[in-house]
Amino acid sequence: MASLQEQLLKAGLADEKKARAVKNEKRKQRKQQPKGAVVVNETEERARQARQEKAERDRQLNLERKQEAEKKAIQAQIRQLIETNRLDRSRGETSYQFVDGKKIKKIPVDDTMVDQLSRGRLAVVRQGENYDIVPEKVARKIMERDAAAVIVLHDRKQDDAGEDDPYAGYEIPDDLMW
Repeated sequence: MASLQEQLLKAGLADEKKARAVKNEKRKQRKQQPKGAVVVNETEERARQARQEKAERDRQLNLERKQEAEKKAIQAQIRQLIETNRLDRSRGETSYQFVDGKKIKKIPVDDTMVDQLSRGRLAVVRQGENYDIVPEKVARKIMERDAAAVIVLHDRKQDDAGEDDPYAGYEIPDDLMW
């Protein structure tokens, strides 16, 4: 098999003069380089750099996918906590009003739930567009995973009545709504 240079000469695509000039140029380049120096091939260098960039992009993409999977797992945990611990509001006659973002929302609850919500024993949580009521302990677990899912959770006070409360002797009427 003849070299490419010989094949081009036979086909008439190159002439002897140019072939000798190219050969001399290559010989000069080899002589100018110090002995033992490695010839750096630009294409190999670019290919190596492209492989490194691709590996970095792949690492970033894998990290984003992992974070997305973790976020989905947390949302699934929150959904499960809400579905297994939500309280039944079907017999609610009183509407409980609360603020979600910049809007005031209402949900039907019974009178004992209103009292427990105001004392911090129950909490209002959001799952998608729905609102549910869960016990305080469950709301705290949900807050560990995603604080934005808990809409209303009042701070609990020590047994709700203090010794130095000036209104301790006055009973709050049952029909009083704020």
